[in-house]
Amino acid sequence: MNRIPLIFLLLISTSQLLPAQSSREILTPKPAAAAKINGPTIYGARPGHEFLYRIPCTGERPIRFAAQGLPASLHLDSATGIITGRTPDRPGTYAVMLQASNSKGKSSRLFRIVAGETLALTPPMGWNSWYSYYEQVTDKVLRQAADKMISSGMADFGYQYVNVDGGWQVNNSGKYPEAGGKARDAEGNINSNRNFLNMQAMAAYIHAKGLKAGLYTSPGPLDCADSTGSYQHEQADAKTFAAWGYDFLKYDWCSYTNVAPAKPTLADMRKPYDLMGGILKKQGRDIVFNMCQYGMVDVWTWGADAGGNAWRTTGDLGLVKDDRLPAFYTIGLANASLSSYAGPGHWNDPDYILIGNVSDAFKWDQAPKRQPTSLTPDEQYSYVSMWSLMAAPLFFAGDMTALDDFTLGFLCNSEVIDVDQDALGWQARVIRRSADELILEKPLEDGTVAVGLFNLGDGSRKMAASLADLGLSGSQKVHDLWRQKEAGEMTDSLSHQVARHGVFLVRLSPMRLAR
Repeated sequence: MNRIPLIFLLLISTSQLLPAQSSREILTPKPAAAAKINGPTIYGARPGHEFLYRIPCTGERPIRFAAQGLPASLHLDSATGIITGRTPDRPGTYAVMLQASNSKGKSSRLFRIVAGETLALTPPMGWNSWYSYYEQVTDKVLRQAADKMISSGMADFGYQYVNVDGGWQVNNSGKYPEAGGKARDAEGNINSNRNFLNMQAMAAYIHAKGLKAGLYTSPGPLDCADSTGSYQHEQADAKTFAAWGYDFLKYDWCSYTNVAPAKPTLADMRKPYDLMGGILKKQGRDIVFNMCQYGMVDVWTWGADAGGNAWRTTGDLGLVKDDRLPAFYTIGLANASLSSYAGPGHWNDPDYILIGNVSDAFKWDQAPKRQPTSLTPDEQYSYVSMWSLMAAPLFFAGDMTALDDFTLGFLCNSEVIDVDQDALGWQARVIRRSADELILEKPLEDGTVAVGLFNLGDGSRKMAASLADLGLSGSQKVHDLWRQKEAGEMTDSLSHQVARHGVFLVRLSPMRLAR
């Protein structure tokens, strides 16, 4: 690969860098009033299938949208920026120039629609209900989340999936009477519980906003909380999910342990995912397949062959206890070692972003009590930086009704999100890892590279890296991604004072490219 340009979290001489952030400082600048198109530059969809995409765009409303080169089978609503219709029947790449304008300015962005067999050409982004509501989620919660994804501005940065986790099916434990009902109808079709009276209507509500809807089940007879799973009903359930209009399926191992052989082979462990992955591909609807089986039998080596678009590489982040470092480091460091297995359409998934207000995962079977995260501001910047560099699916799992500007500052930085959503699709590789330091490097499509310098130590420390360490040569222009500001130039050595559990995230460009 060409190693000359870089975007990255880095150490730079103190005379060239901006000062370290203070506690509770919102580094992300407020979006400008002028229209600005955000989001991925590439999008995969299967030929002839229903198409839905809301153009992510910040700026003062109203905004008028246009699209040059849009296939005839697709329609753009110029007032909302929502593209609907059907993906062209002919496979291929369709180059579309998206345009947005308001009274303050104009913006354009190349958007490539790839009609083919690969979905999720960039990591999915959205919200998931589990860590805020657990089994006590409702239709109302999902509708509120969809409303808030629009009103908070999250959708303007590319968040698009509104996903219900466990809790929509009929629960068989007796703990949740309101989640009762008959598990399946006379034909064997799955039913939702009393908190979700009409799953199809809920998906339609989400779709009307230009967003996508996701749900959850298990290949076992029950999910992890004793709600109905899909075992021996896989074909019927996939057909039902497609008919209801869902765009994303999380498939959680759970009770499949009880039906798998006592000493399962690799083929046994793959079987439920190969089965559902094959079934989903035959539906007349694009459904992103998220495999949740906790990294067993090195799922990253075969998940794509099973039809997975993303697979969990570890156990639940919320159930990992803090040790010397907060739990997200434990999960993130494990995921970071698997960079060679990720790419467009198949992503390593280190679990959700647990910031804002979340409930205690160790008390998931009790009434959810959402409380502010215990992570420091520096740790939250490190968390989101690490996930973005690792090209991880970006799913916020906090309380959508309790969003504030501080939390949105972590979630809605267009330049940091661009690192995650880069069309090249590379997961950052580890440049250096020790007990106190981590450096990640991610080449980007435009020839720059994103690198992250993470201080894992217990105090502020000056981190340093040479051009040789980074595989670079020649002068580099440094851009601070969180502050969205130029941060000087570098020649031989990079150094920066990084706060305890903090990060410095920059983009490096060779000076000949930057001019």
